[in-house]
Amino acid sequence: KEMKRMSVILNKYKSLPLMVKASIWFLICSFLQKGIAVITTPIFTRLFTTEEFGYYNVFISWEGIVSVIVSLNLFYGVYNQGLVKYEKDRNAFSSSMQGLTLFLLMVWYIVYFIFRKFFNSIFSLNTMYVTTMFFLIWFSAIFQFWASDKRVDFSYKPLVIITIIYSLGSPILSICFMSIFEDKVYGRLLGILIGSLVCYLWMFFEQVFKGKKLFSKKYWKHALKFNIPLIPHYLSQTVLNSSDKIMIEKIINASAAALYSLSYSLSLIMTLFNNALSQTISPWMYKKIKNKEYNSIAPVAYSTLIIIAIVNILLIIFAPELVKFFAPKEYYESIWVIPPVAMSVYFMYMYDLFAKFEFYFEKTKIIALATFISAILNIILNYFCISRFGYIAAAYTTLICYIIYTLAHYVFMRQVCINYCENVKPYNSKILLAISITFLVCGFMMMSLYKCFILRIIVIMLLLSIFVIKRNYIVDQIKNIISLKKKES
Repeated sequence: KEMKRMSVILNKYKSLPLMVKASIWFLICSFLQKGIAVITTPIFTRLFTTEEFGYYNVFISWEGIVSVIVSLNLFYGVYNQGLVKYEKDRNAFSSSMQGLTLFLLMVWYIVYFIFRKFFNSIFSLNTMYVTTMFFLIWFSAIFQFWASDKRVDFSYKPLVIITIIYSLGSPILSICFMSIFEDKVYGRLLGILIGSLVCYLWMFFEQVFKGKKLFSKKYWKHALKFNIPLIPHYLSQTVLNSSDKIMIEKIINASAAALYSLSYSLSLIMTLFNNALSQTISPWMYKKIKNKEYNSIAPVAYSTLIIIAIVNILLIIFAPELVKFFAPKEYYESIWVIPPVAMSVYFMYMYDLFAKFEFYFEKTKIIALATFISAILNIILNYFCISRFGYIAAAYTTLICYIIYTLAHYVFMRQVCINYCENVKPYNSKILLAISITFLVCGFMMMSLYKCFILRIIVIMLLLSIFVIKRNYIVDQIKNIISLKKKES
């Protein structure tokens, strides 16, 4: 019987379209990469002191900010858009983007090295740490270019193999180096560096040999023209995600940054759903916009929003148990960081559904404006709230800013659609509002039950019972919600 069941499942899997198979495996890849990182977190929180863990996370925050400046994040907006725009000359476009990224990194490293005393004082890092940072940025960019190229072709097998090797090898190397080096923070980073070198460097040569162009005036000009106006957007986005830890370390101390960082990182586990869904539907959405098939986007968007909401509610429910498992007892008070940050993850996904229209029509200035406003607001709120209410306040400033960020992108998307999409409304605002408000209410309700485990279990069982009893009704309601957009159109 078991063999028959396995055979049936295998046959069903084989009959799936390539896009569906690829989507499943891309999601698995994200799970592996994030999942193994999460599984190893209890090891690292116990190998590090809270102060060391705080410094490590501050380094990662600085890396994110520096990456935007030195690489222009070419592996995001312009690359995904270019893979569709230049699909007939895709290999040459890919290799030229690798060349441009390497050129920018080399120029910036020379600038850094000349003024290294100045930069080291800003980062509170020495030259060895910053040099390591530059290599990590380069290897990460190489992988992002290669992985995006594979996703467009739905070529999931190489991506799965590399993900498994890196996700297992990097933490093992880090643990080994941390046991050897007195500087445990650098031992952790060295493990990541060597793992990246072994797993990612060959991808650079593969794409360059295929495209045979490190330099292309046409593609370099297009990429710079597209992405330079986006620097405020990418930088502000990174500040929005990273300034909390840096400011907590400056205003309070590294230990408080460690407490915040742990729960913040656990909350961001669910961004793997964001990334997997976004990376899978991005090429599809761009093609729908290109073909003016706007009305087919909304049903997929609503379904994915509901999925993102559900997985984040599950994370919020089990936050106390997660913190207990992943860290020693001194981290436990940070459970209150998880709900607002998990809610922010939902809005991180939602804004991207709107921004796709802005990216496609290359409206980089309005994209940058929305992110810049949110980042500045985040810094201002953090400055006043962290010192007055403590590090947990940073989680609520993050949520507030992401809600404002999403609303701004919705407004700008509508303007783009008026100008370029014959005034089509891709989404029904009432449906988006209903899903979002329901999610927020459920999230805060679950947080209010943290001090009573039994009551939380009762609520979970009650919700599951309602879902089972009313499953047909719920499915019908979801279909009705989706059909509202069709009727509106």
